[in-house]
Amino acid sequence: MFAVYAGEINPDDPLTGLVIGERPEPEVPDGWTTVTVKAASINHHDVWSLRGVGLRAESLPMILGCDAAGLDEDGNEVLVHAVISDPSWRGDETLDPKRSLLSERHQGTFAERVTVPTRNVVAKPDGLSFAEAACLPTAWLTAYRMLFTQSGLKQGDTVLVQGAGGGVATAAITLARAAGFRGYATSRDEDKRESAVEIGAHEAFESGARLPSKVDAVIETVGAATWSHSVKSMRPGGTIVIAGATSGDAPAHAELTRIFFQQMRVHGSTMGTRDELHALAQFMDVTGTRPLIDREIPMAEAASGLESVIDGSVFGKIVLTL
Repeated sequence: MFAVYAGEINPDDPLTGLVIGERPEPEVPDGWTTVTVKAASINHHDVWSLRGVGLRAESLPMILGCDAAGLDEDGNEVLVHAVISDPSWRGDETLDPKRSLLSERHQGTFAERVTVPTRNVVAKPDGLSFAEAACLPTAWLTAYRMLFTQSGLKQGDTVLVQGAGGGVATAAITLARAAGFRGYATSRDEDKRESAVEIGAHEAFESGARLPSKVDAVIETVGAATWSHSVKSMRPGGTIVIAGATSGDAPAHAELTRIFFQQMRVHGSTMGTRDELHALAQFMDVTGTRPLIDREIPMAEAASGLESVIDGSVFGKIVLTL
């Protein structure tokens, strides 16, 4: 079958390890099922995999991709939940120490077909296209969990989203507006600041700028470059929810004194549960909220989409179609 996969690992030049070609049909273990992929979307995770982060050389060749929407074996329109937990695990699967994401230990979604545990298949609302639905399982689910499970935000509260442009950040901006939160966004890029306001931010600012008011929570995925600003922008008792560190994980100023003296909370967050993915899909359907898609391209052109993620020129999600 047609697939986009990692043939080798290169931390310095990740695209040199990308292969677009044919792979064997996936095996279907007991308790698993096959989904025919109609659309998949690109995440930073795919670039990290090509760099060898979370993907070991002995696992190659590995089909990339965490997100997909398509048809199950009965022809039903479905989403694929990317978090694979141990069969014996009970409860929040993101807390399973043995968990993995698709394309780490199990072949991913950038292919004509993907196999997943039957419990990882979620019904797609009729109102969402395959391309829109394919944006949800990683970036949008991560943003949903950060906002609605981890942050403690209430309607009318104010949230700062750092680094407008990436998939998680654009999702958080859009979801925050739909949920009734006041949203601030930051970006170094003027065009991205304007786009952030267009998709739901009440105001957008240059990275590091002083905000009009202290915020109740910060959605942080940038890491070192924005960490000090995130802490300084929060009210006493506020919460930073962090789900990534694309600029590095060792900030020059950790602001520990400010954090403990003002009783701030730092809450880690990773992906989301199957139930949260189902809730997100229903939220999108009921509110009419839709993912921002930077562009749709044929899966055969995956290299150009990955290049855009690497150079930071993307705003929203890049969707691969079959």
